Amino acid sequence: NSKLRHVEKDVLIPQIMREKAKELCSDQVQAFTKCCKETGLLMVVKCRPENTALKDCLVSYYHDPAFYEECKAEYLKQREEYRATGIKKIKKKLPSNV
Repeated sequence: NSKLRHVEKDVLIPQIMREKAKELCSDQVQAFTKCCKETGLLMVVKCRPENTALKDCLVSYYHDPAFYEECKAEYLKQREEYRATGIKKIKKKLPSNV
C-alpha cells in the first residue's frame, strides 16, 4: 500500500530529504561551518556568500521532483520493512559539525 498519510507527506519524507540534501551539499555545509567558527559573532555579515551557496544547494534539492520521488521511495521501502519485521531502522547520525 503506497498511500501516504499527511504526516508522512509533510514531515517524514521532507525529513529524509533534508538529511540527504545535507549529505549531498556537504562541501557547502563545511565551508559555512568553517566560516562561522573562524568569524565568531560577525558571521552574520562575513559568511553571507557561504550561507547563500548552502541555501541555494539545499533549495535546489528541496524543489526537485525527482529527488522527492527518490526520498519517497526510500521512505516507502523503510515503512514496508518495518511493517514486515516490526523492527525500526536505526538512523545514522551525522557528525555535529556537519
